[in-house]
Amino acid sequence: MRNVFLTLTFLCSSFLIAQEGTNMKKVVTPPEKVKFAFEKEYPGKVPVWSEEYVGDDEDEIRFEAKYNVTNTTKAVAIYDNLGNMKAYELQITFSQLPPKSQTYLKKNYGPKAIREIAMVVDDKNKTTYEVGVTKDTKFYDVVFDKDGGFDVSIEKN
Repeated sequence: MRNVFLTLTFLCSSFLIAQEGTNMKKVVTPPEKVKFAFEKEYPGKVPVWSEEYVGDDEDEIRFEAKYNVTNTTKAVAIYDNLGNMKAYELQITFSQLPPKSQTYLKKNYGPKAIREIAMVVDDKNKTTYEVGVTKDTKFYDVVFDKDGGFDVSIEKN
């Protein structure tokens, strides 16, 4: 009976450990430089901070500040460890997309396929639009340039 109990305990604990995953973002406290840069850019906003490692060797750290712009609109500001903004992502509606991208999406995807829409501004002030869609049970980020021209479709896991 003791062996059965130990086996069950071991199995349950291994399932709990497996739930954490390798790509889960942990809520963190960023360095002061990063917090100061965010507070200067977005005074009065209360972010939830997470960190992520990026780059070819996953050796570059990025701090993501997720916050509410309004009750229904969310945004993410992404910083490096020195407080330099790397990207800004703002949730938008379908009608806020450029007309060219709206036409492309209507032609290639059904209205229920669209899961999320965001305007992204990178550190070089380049604006793109990213639309998260599902097709054939797979998730894709469809990226458009600032004028709404199709750029690329990236399959996500």
